[in-house]
Amino acid sequence: MLGALRHRNYRLFFTGQIISTIGTWMQSVAMPWLALQLTHSGLLVGLVLAAQFTPILLGSQFGGVVADRFRKRRILLITQSAFTIPSFALFALSASGHAEYWMVIIAALATGTVNLFDVPARQAFIVEMVGKQDLMNAIALNSSVFNGAAVVGPSLAGVLIALVGVPICFLANSVSYLAAVAALLLMRELPNVAQERHEQPLLSRLAQGASYARHQPVVGGLLVAVAVFSLFAMNRQTLMPLFADQVLHAGAQGFGFLLGAMGLGALAGALTLAFMPHLGADPPRQLWMAGIWVAALLEFSISRVLVLSLIALFVAGYCQISFLATTNNRIQTITPDHLRGRVMALYVQAFAGVGPIGAMQAGLLATLFGAPWAMAVGAIAAGAVVLAIRLLVPEVFGQPMKTSSTDATASAGTSQRSART
Repeated sequence: MLGALRHRNYRLFFTGQIISTIGTWMQSVAMPWLALQLTHSGLLVGLVLAAQFTPILLGSQFGGVVADRFRKRRILLITQSAFTIPSFALFALSASGHAEYWMVIIAALATGTVNLFDVPARQAFIVEMVGKQDLMNAIALNSSVFNGAAVVGPSLAGVLIALVGVPICFLANSVSYLAAVAALLLMRELPNVAQERHEQPLLSRLAQGASYARHQPVVGGLLVAVAVFSLFAMNRQTLMPLFADQVLHAGAQGFGFLLGAMGLGALAGALTLAFMPHLGADPPRQLWMAGIWVAALLEFSISRVLVLSLIALFVAGYCQISFLATTNNRIQTITPDHLRGRVMALYVQAFAGVGPIGAMQAGLLATLFGAPWAMAVGAIAAGAVVLAIRLLVPEVFGQPMKTSSTDATASAGTSQRSART
């Protein structure tokens, strides 16, 4: 039931990601908390998160083209090494007492710029390590790492910030990337997947992924659904500091626990898919997960009791990862190999790229009406759009996915070339 772990390269990748992702989650608490300490403004906290994800929104398709053109391990070695620089800079600045708000913005922009190349390559690299047979299991295990770290990282960060201060979180994140780099260096016998070497103009190559998504209704509908949830329902790093500080009065430690509860729920959802990967190809279940996710966020928005808020976030986390991992699996299974980097770049734009806009709208609503209203309005908007997709494009959530004969032929041809190599 843990088929992806049969592959040595994936085991190395899995181990390195456990360590580096814990560090990433520690910084995800420290960066907005530092911004809040420096500005005491929900809108400016949202600006930091917007700066971190703006490069992905604007340039992720370039990352997809690079992922389809060059070896993905080489790309990841460069990006994972580059991540250490802004993290260490924030450590040095905050530890010395010289950190200013604009410096946090610059570090966020630098991290986002590296991410626009890292995330599409990392998403498309999974299938090269495990093959399509174990893809759903690998995606679920990846989500387990991400969300297991979301339990450990924020909780640990909250305690460390209360005991030692913010700088230690930035240092831990910078050092943690060394594990990911070591895992990539130790890999061997990766499949020699044919790299795209067409002499087409750059703009034509950029347009191919979008054209495919536009003409493949399931892929297009899923991308729209992810983008809408990211825009309206996944602004926890903007709103959670405000809930912890101003609504629940739980402080930095409570902020870490709120993120940890959602991460624990997401871990449970990811493990469910890891042990029952067939659920990752069940569109009606995916629709149910979307509906329960919206309900959990609405409950959280009206709760003023920490325990009830933690329970609501646990449920929201379970449904969120179930929805997103299923989307990831369905898109990667349908998409031909030669387009996977660019289509996954679209997924990254939908998932993380619209984050700047979402962070801004959530921060603005929170400033004008309060964090609970910002959370409730976002949840209702996301639910309404998903319902509209279900009514207008029924195959997205109502029918089992089907790969077109053209896609299947292209995918089979690429797989045969890889096998011969």
